[in-house]
Amino acid sequence: MNSARPPIAGKTRSCPHCKATILDSASICPACHHHLRFDPGAEQRALPSSVPLKVEGKIRHPQTAGTPWEYSVVLAIRNDRGEEITRKVVGVGALQPAEECTFTLSVEVFVPRAQVNTGTLRVGRNS
Repeated sequence: MNSARPPIAGKTRSCPHCKATILDSASICPACHHHLRFDPGAEQRALPSSVPLKVEGKIRHPQTAGTPWEYSVVLAIRNDRGEEITRKVVGVGALQPAEECTFTLSVEVFVPRAQVNTGTLRVGRNS
């Protein structure tokens, strides 16, 4: 009889649809929302357990005429010692005069299915 190995927290893979780097435990890609495997209850588990950080901001080119502004969206992740783990440019673009753009950053935390405590059903009398 084969015993399933516990998942490795933080292990990644590429989404076969959009090629984004995603968690190996994901049943639905958080980038393109495609289903990755048949998994009853996948829709529910695709929702984050919590969102401890969410920041939203707008920038607006204040002029009605003039030159466009260019922007780069850079994401940096640091560990508890302040060392940079990764740094990525996640988007670039330009704002034309009088144009506005909204940016949202959120950190979504997922509890892997194997770690979710569903409780224990006890049958019998209490001792």
